[in-house]
Amino acid sequence: MISERGEILKALRAGPIILRRLVRDLPDDATRARPAPGEWAIVEVVAHLADTEERLLARTRRMLGEDEPALPPYDPAELAIERGYIEMALPDELDRFEALRREQAGLLEGLTDDGWGRIGVHGEHGRITVQQLAAHTAGEDADHFAQIARLIPLN
Repeated sequence: MISERGEILKALRAGPIILRRLVRDLPDDATRARPAPGEWAIVEVVAHLADTEERLLARTRRMLGEDEPALPPYDPAELAIERGYIEMALPDELDRFEALRREQAGLLEGLTDDGWGRIGVHGEHGRITVQQLAAHTAGEDADHFAQIARLIPLN
């Protein structure tokens, strides 16, 4: 029998490995090149993934510790400007993403059925469970990895 939770955990654990492979050996200028005005460069996507993981971990902890906490949305584009994603060091953001993801996967791995079913109230998506939030994150990873792959220059 296929375990949906096991599949989510496999995908989440694979994320940092896939991400590092995608960007390995890319020159710095390639990681900072924006494909068009208003679109993100590779380093910005990686910084976004790390920031998203930080928020995911905080949200998961709140959902496990509080009854139906409010999970306010945030504007990723605004955060990218505010935090200066384009100037960030790619290796640091890769390390940050990996460490946060490891912590998140470890937290999820130890959950009971009740833990996976804990609820938060997202400002855009309404009531969501820990499991739905984790599955959403795995899907977002795939989307952002494809975004990065499209930005890698062909030699």
